[in-house]
Amino acid sequence: MTRHARNCTAGAVYTYHEKKKDAAASGYGTNSQRIGKDSVKDFDCCCLTLQPCRNPVITKDGYLFDKEAILEYILTKKKEYARKLKEYEKQKQKVEEQSRVQTANEELKKLQNFLKGEKTIVTHDSNATDGASVSNMKNGKDKVLPSFWIPSKTPEAKEITPQKPDKTIYCPLSGNRLKMKDLIPVKFTLIQDPDDKRSHIVKQARYMCPITHDVLGNNVPCAVIKTTGDVVTMECVEKLIKKDWIHPLDSSKLTPSDIIPMQRGGTGYASVNDSLEGRHERPVLQA
Repeated sequence: MTRHARNCTAGAVYTYHEKKKDAAASGYGTNSQRIGKDSVKDFDCCCLTLQPCRNPVITKDGYLFDKEAILEYILTKKKEYARKLKEYEKQKQKVEEQSRVQTANEELKKLQNFLKGEKTIVTHDSNATDGASVSNMKNGKDKVLPSFWIPSKTPEAKEITPQKPDKTIYCPLSGNRLKMKDLIPVKFTLIQDPDDKRSHIVKQARYMCPITHDVLGNNVPCAVIKTTGDVVTMECVEKLIKKDWIHPLDSSKLTPSDIIPMQRGGTGYASVNDSLEGRHERPVLQA
């Protein structure tokens, strides 16, 4: 395989590196890049703030939130619902008022047509002119004509039917119904290391399983015991808890619904251990 100069385009050799470089400079095609560790949320971070939770709670679907952040989210959604409900009531009242005015105008029009028919009972000569006006502003037509300078009066404007807003609050990640009473407090077990004098937030290994003392992390599948809020590894659940369904710490009875698998972190375009690749879609070069 021969080599050629940098600007040579007539040679028979077109290497992969040159092809990739030209494709990136052309502005066409799709660029892909593997997502690094910095783009993946830690397992103990809030799904809204992306910061370590100070007062962690978890939903029934396994999404971890900081209690302050999720309560603020719920409160914001309730205020938004109250605002939309006021707009809906105002719009509904406006539609009802327009309907009453339209009904009154139709009744008035029927009465005017009846009175006009009573006055013109006498026969007219077909060749005689009745002196009727041809103006498009007579007989109330000035109110029927569209006002092209008002957007709501243009012929293309469509009547918008008011829709009552949904009162239900949905989880920002799973999309399922979210209630305050369904939030379960979570209790992480700290790693006690007297030789490590660093701050808790700086440590890479901060928590451990209270039963097996395994270090918890993004690469370790975890679960929350609903009754006590303890965070344990899925390996502990499979090998110890599922044998007799007894909590190893307080010897209480457990059921399969008391085990909530934790959803591990990920960005908006990549999921952990599923698709750690970001793609930038660009126009396709067509011949």
